[in-house]
Amino acid sequence: MLHQEKMMDTSIWIVFFTGLTAGGLSCMAIQGGLLTSSLASQIETQVQVTRKKKKNQKINLPLAQPIFLFLIAKLVVYTLFGVLLGALGSVFDPTPQMRGGLQIAIAIFMLGNAMRLLNVHPIFRYFNFEPPTSLRRWIRRKAKGQENWFSPLLLGAMTVFIPCGVTQTMMALAVSTGSPVQGGLIMFAFTLGASPLFFLLTCLATKLGALMEKYFVRFVALALVIFAFLSLDSGLNILGFPYTISRLTNASRVNANTIPRIDDRANFPSVSVNATPEVSSDVVVYANNDGYYPYESLATAGVPITLRLKTNNTISCSRSFIIPSLNIKALLNATGEKIIEIPPQKAGTTLAYSCSMGMYTGVIKFQ
Repeated sequence: MLHQEKMMDTSIWIVFFTGLTAGGLSCMAIQGGLLTSSLASQIETQVQVTRKKKKNQKINLPLAQPIFLFLIAKLVVYTLFGVLLGALGSVFDPTPQMRGGLQIAIAIFMLGNAMRLLNVHPIFRYFNFEPPTSLRRWIRRKAKGQENWFSPLLLGAMTVFIPCGVTQTMMALAVSTGSPVQGGLIMFAFTLGASPLFFLLTCLATKLGALMEKYFVRFVALALVIFAFLSLDSGLNILGFPYTISRLTNASRVNANTIPRIDDRANFPSVSVNATPEVSSDVVVYANNDGYYPYESLATAGVPITLRLKTNNTISCSRSFIIPSLNIKALLNATGEKIIEIPPQKAGTTLAYSCSMGMYTGVIKFQ
């Protein structure tokens, strides 16, 4: 029993440092957009107040409180979810279609919020999470100036619905414990570890915008537009859409003949070799920390296909593998091989796959 407790203590520290490093970076593109959205309304209000005062007065933003509320909400919700996973197993397992749809919805929300900041059209005023009118009035009466807690808390809690691949790995670990306490501890440690990076990057980005003063709101709106397109691209990838920015970029960046060396101890570096892709019923794809190699694989049409996914010290989102059109999901070990059986496909079929976050993509073409 003592040995198990020591093992658990060690695992918690590993989980914490995973969040501090890989976890903080992995989901920043999506969850960072939600955090920026939670600050947008307060930023807009502060800019308007500042403009009514002296022209040379600098914008002073109380960043710490809304960011802290966002991260606290995220920490609490993820911890409770870890408890639930530890107690009941994989109780919430959304399909790729659900996850992709949610990503696209979030992209639309962030884009609408950006249009609201730029005063493009009155309809965009609805793209802003606020508490009900009666609740806002009560808050103003009881605690003047504290009505801005609602948006950060709500959006921080919403991040549980868009976990990145590294987060999903931690969720799977929480499920495997079979213990509510251990499951909660795992998600608490991971989320706590990822929090400092969220805090620092958001502060830096907002301070950078404050230096531009005159264009401050435009800067925040531009950041939201960028986050929105990243989220939209990820959502379309998760749904298996064949023509996205990242798929086109990967197709041009990664040569179909690029195969990683398997004798590298650290990982699979990209090494171009002079080999012609062969049409085969046995397809090998390497899940590297920076994507899948080769990007394009050729498979025999009309027969069952064995897909071999190989990893070697891989810790990125590429470990969480999905084929949306076949509703296939697999969580790969950091090092090893995962075999997936693909049913016969017609000639000319292109199966698009990606990581569960939609960042890394690849295709299998049947001939």
